Amino acid sequence: MVAPMDLKALLPAIEAAAVRGWPALEIVAVNGWLWRHASGASIRANSVAALGYSGTDLDASIDRIEQLAQSRGVSACFTVSDVSEPAGLDARLAARGYLRDTDHVTMAKLIAPRTPLPKGVNVAPRPSTGWLTAYLSGLSEDRRSVAPAIIERLPKTAVYIGARVGRRVVSSGLTIPDGRIASVQCMATLPDVRRQGGAQSVLHGIEHVAGHTGQIALYLQTSENNAAAQGLYFRADFRIIGRYHTRTKAL
Repeated sequence: MVAPMDLKALLPAIEAAAVRGWPALEIVAVNGWLWRHASGASIRANSVAALGYSGTDLDASIDRIEQLAQSRGVSACFTVSDVSEPAGLDARLAARGYLRDTDHVTMAKLIAPRTPLPKGVNVAPRPSTGWLTAYLSGLSEDRRSVAPAIIERLPKTAVYIGARVGRRVVSSGLTIPDGRIASVQCMATLPDVRRQGGAQSVLHGIEHVAGHTGQIALYLQTSENNAAAQGLYFRADFRIIGRYHTRTKAL
């Protein structure tokens, strides 16, 4: 069992799981990094996962990323986390004119044993039409256009959780078990029923599922300035264990 103060030790595994848990439509390996492209505004699906660097010439590796981005007509973008490699990557990108943007936090918690499945929460191996409607309702138009294609590429172990009012799915979420950890993803609630407990029920449903499949901790990633989301997660005993941001090359 991981002690509460040791959750940060899971951060390398969490960052790697987050990459596997939201696959881009196009992925190219560059010296251990993964260049990802999917159009739309998804950060994870349109930035370099700078983990496990194996190169010997950092500038040459960045040059290759820029070539890939240029060939698709987009700006080169890196996700830089507390465990990104190599050391000094963020400073090197800044020196090359990459602009810092989009600060995020990684949050985690130990799974509470025997978490019950809340009333009205449905668990399924595939997303229903109602689940997709709830999830897509929380996305910007450009993210909404590509999200269904990414969902089709998720690991087969993904579990879809929906909170219902009657027959209507009002809140969505999903979890992907990955070793000792499981994700909290795709949390959304239909606009007309927000702040009525749907998201909290989905979160408890995710914890119920993960507790029955052998994981010890849940993790999630959210914008640093999303106070409403962080409030929900803090109330559920999540805590911040890491931070990451993007660096995008100025045009």
